[in-house]
Amino acid sequence: MKVKLTIDGKEIATSHGNTILMAARRAGIEIPTLCYHPRLPASGACRVCVVEIEGRAALGASCAIPVADDMVVQTRSPRVLEARKLAIELLLASGDHNCLTCQANGACGLQERAYELGIETLAFAVQSPGYPKDNSNKMIERDLNKCILCGRCVRACNDVQVNEVLHIGHRGGKAKIVTAFDRSYGDSQCVFCGECVALCPTGALTEAGAKFQGRPWDLKKVRTTCAYCGTGCQLDLNVHKGRVVKVTSDYHHGVPNFGSLCTKGRFAYDFIHHADRLTTPLIREKGALREVGWDEALERVAGQFSEIKAKHGPHALAVLASARCTNEENYLLQKFTRGVLGTNNIDHCARL
Repeated sequence: MKVKLTIDGKEIATSHGNTILMAARRAGIEIPTLCYHPRLPASGACRVCVVEIEGRAALGASCAIPVADDMVVQTRSPRVLEARKLAIELLLASGDHNCLTCQANGACGLQERAYELGIETLAFAVQSPGYPKDNSNKMIERDLNKCILCGRCVRACNDVQVNEVLHIGHRGGKAKIVTAFDRSYGDSQCVFCGECVALCPTGALTEAGAKFQGRPWDLKKVRTTCAYCGTGCQLDLNVHKGRVVKVTSDYHHGVPNFGSLCTKGRFAYDFIHHADRLTTPLIREKGALREVGWDEALERVAGQFSEIKAKHGPHALAVLASARCTNEENYLLQKFTRGVLGTNNIDHCARL
């Protein structure tokens, strides 16, 4: 069922159940957000996406208000812009948002909103909470002084990953994101999937290993498929000066992971540049390994397969497939095993 409304003077027809924010964005009208993310339930916490609705006294959070027939909405009226500016100024004053030393500089939602609104000076004195940094694990650095209590990490942990490690604790000005009993990340039940890091709009949650390894504008993103299992998760290798400094993913990559990654896919990339990593085939001769090209290595393997098959028969050979390969690669491997080697001796590591 279609609903007709007017946003900024533009008549729009959208589906029943959509929010004002969804309808506006699909019509090419941008409404700024901080706490909103398409993967998460709407919370209306940051008040940055407020709009003016004709006939209503108070401004409303566009991310949480469903559309209605004949609704008339203003997204950039003087009243709306003033409210957004006040919300951003309060957030900037309530924490330590020093962009000079922040790892999220250049990729920070709060910074972007302040720039869009032309905020040069703050109307309120800055009062940093003074929380100590949480460096209790090697993967995630947590600085609650940069937290704006948008709740995205909490909803990501509870509603997307369903780990239920993070919550909003305490009340009023002492409210903060906590784990059970307000323990550190390292002492919590966190599985370190990094979903909270991926969805944090500020520098409150950052990847520890990527610190000082390159600013966002220095990084070249190379899209690839995760090789840790056969799911096929899409990810981006963030490359700086020829080295992978971190791994990210994007909701807009779509299936199968929609931006989510497991702890190995997101953080276990050190092997790429490890000194012990094999970069060329090796052949053992007289007890020693010799570096060779791929052609020579494949010829050696093919020759030994043929020799074993001729001497002992095809059933003397067996093949073990890997969960780190794609379904297509495993399909080709079993075709090679049955059609070329001539044996049905093939199994898969996931069965063992």
